[in-house]
Amino acid sequence: MAFYRGSSLSLQQSTRILPVISGSAKQSRAFCGNTRGFCKIYRVSASRIREGDTTHHGHGIVASPASSPEPPVVRKELESPPRQEHSPGSWVERWLPAAARPYALLARIDKPDAIWLYAWPCFWSIALAANKAELPDMKMLALFGFGTVILRGAACTMNDLLDRGIDKKVERTKSRPLASGALTAAQGFYFLVFQVLLWFGFLLQLNNRSLIMGASWLVLFFSYPLMKRLIHWPQAFLGFTVSCGVFIGSAAIKESLDYAVLLPMYFAGICWTLVYDTIYAHQDKKDDFKAGVKSTVITFGDNTKYWLSGFGAACVSSLALTGYNADLAWPYYPFLAAAAGHLAWQVSTVDLSNKSDCHMKFVSNKWFGAFLFGGILCGVLAK
Repeated sequence: MAFYRGSSLSLQQSTRILPVISGSAKQSRAFCGNTRGFCKIYRVSASRIREGDTTHHGHGIVASPASSPEPPVVRKELESPPRQEHSPGSWVERWLPAAARPYALLARIDKPDAIWLYAWPCFWSIALAANKAELPDMKMLALFGFGTVILRGAACTMNDLLDRGIDKKVERTKSRPLASGALTAAQGFYFLVFQVLLWFGFLLQLNNRSLIMGASWLVLFFSYPLMKRLIHWPQAFLGFTVSCGVFIGSAAIKESLDYAVLLPMYFAGICWTLVYDTIYAHQDKKDDFKAGVKSTVITFGDNTKYWLSGFGAACVSSLALTGYNADLAWPYYPFLAAAAGHLAWQVSTVDLSNKSDCHMKFVSNKWFGAFLFGGILCGVLAK
């Protein structure tokens, strides 16, 4: 509503602007959207407003011209900031000393969801190695749980050391400790050495065959960042690497490996990794393309969902073969069906152009692994 010089207000108009406070006077100031000026509203008697007298000199509404026209105010919606990889409100920021925070963020211990993706192949094979109608070795499960935390941290540190130049160009990763300058490359290297020593401390708790396999496993993880520069299917190499856990977990329990059971599970793990890591990589597809990073996201292009559907079907089929060859009891298969449904839900509903949705679908894969582990556990117990 605009007010002009010399105009008078009705009782109805006045009461829309000035709150009436019984028995008292109120000093108010109202800005008028008209560029000719603003209205100064001085002391107005509440009783005069009720009587309709809005023109009384000294008690009415007087419009004074502005010294100069004011430009109209243009409201601009602020864009929401891009999702950063490290949340300022994480427990690392709240509880750890300032000197330790960059190292914790470098090892990604503030993001435990991805640790499950490293651990599940080990847990699956440990559960498969259990004796008929018996629970798996709980001590070995706990030991491998600790080991995968170390392994994942070391792999992330190595990845960030090699990719720190690329990470600076990617919106999601530019806040990482090495890319942002919170840690120097030398500090990152010394931390990596410390993590490798912890990893070998873990391997010393296993038998000799598992120790050799575990050392080789670490080399594969350290090679993964280079694959993003060399091949167009780095996600396949990651699957090849992560899924080796099915052999190491079984070797830690049994003297001999049952390849009829483990090879289909290994292949299923590769296909599963291709699904979840391709979804994950869609968060950075624009930046990766500019930086020249190779990825299945770029290779698959608009046909990504068709590829993911094929990998999902191959994964579930291989896991069914694993159950058959391992002679698992019938409870294994309802759990496998639940895992298959979860995989189908991911592929069919993921919005590959939405970073938040891609991240949510990626971290949900811990439940796929949990379904399968539950199926193996029940299938062994019900033999």
